[in-house]
Amino acid sequence: MNAPDRYAVIGHPVAHSKSPQIHAAFAGQTGQNLAYERLLAPLDGFVTVMRGFVAQGGKGLSVTVPFKLEAHGLADMLTARARAAGAVNALHIVDGRIVGDNTDGAGLVRDIEHGAGVALEGKKVLMLGAGGAARGAVLPLLQAGTASLTIANRTAAKAAGLAAGFAAHGNILARDFHALQGGFDVVINATSASMDDQLPPVRPDVFASGALAYDMMYGREPTVFMRFAAEHGADTRDGLGMLVEQAAEAFLLWRAVRPDTAPVYAALRAGDQCTSRQAEQFQSTI
Repeated sequence: MNAPDRYAVIGHPVAHSKSPQIHAAFAGQTGQNLAYERLLAPLDGFVTVMRGFVAQGGKGLSVTVPFKLEAHGLADMLTARARAAGAVNALHIVDGRIVGDNTDGAGLVRDIEHGAGVALEGKKVLMLGAGGAARGAVLPLLQAGTASLTIANRTAAKAAGLAAGFAAHGNILARDFHALQGGFDVVINATSASMDDQLPPVRPDVFASGALAYDMMYGREPTVFMRFAAEHGADTRDGLGMLVEQAAEAFLLWRAVRPDTAPVYAALRAGDQCTSRQAEQFQSTI
């Protein structure tokens, strides 16, 4: 058998990453001959470690904390979603050139639609927060056919700036938290509040009847945002599925085959892998 193609996740820290486990499962089910490892890069050594991996024949990298912006800057080519996000979480080596992609938003959309079973087309969506995690999700959410996407933030000007950058792609609005009116079909928490067990300042009436409340964070127990939403009638889901789905998007980019995420998600959920503060894709975009 030929030597396996090499892939890795690069970050600082990186020992906690579940990406090797996830991609090993994907490779096993799809029959792909690859090896996937962890690369710890010094805070000032991302470029050196990354280029060394490529020089040794590496085919692709998952990029996590805190190198997504740096990866965006050094890519030879960027996908449309990476340009929109302003950050890169997946590098693909093609004919010696580095292609930068961002699979976070696509992973979020796929988990909402396939994991939670909520079609986004025609839905009113509210996203809490206007930082990096939110930015990476805007274009995929609009492309999913949402009726409207409202971005709410403590600083209204920041929400307005983010919305203005995507005005050509769909019906996108900006509000501060206290100006929110009416119920939304899907409410996504893209703030860092859950990392500190805090609740974004939203009223119960943001949740329409039968709404989905989605927190990009995940842990052993529901986040405070999920508990608040459930108390007011919403269905809830955390970001573990987003972690798996964004990895599947990277796998598709690298290997041109989409793995089945359901058994991998189930194994992570059942295997007590959901330690608190471990939402890799969320932490690496804020």
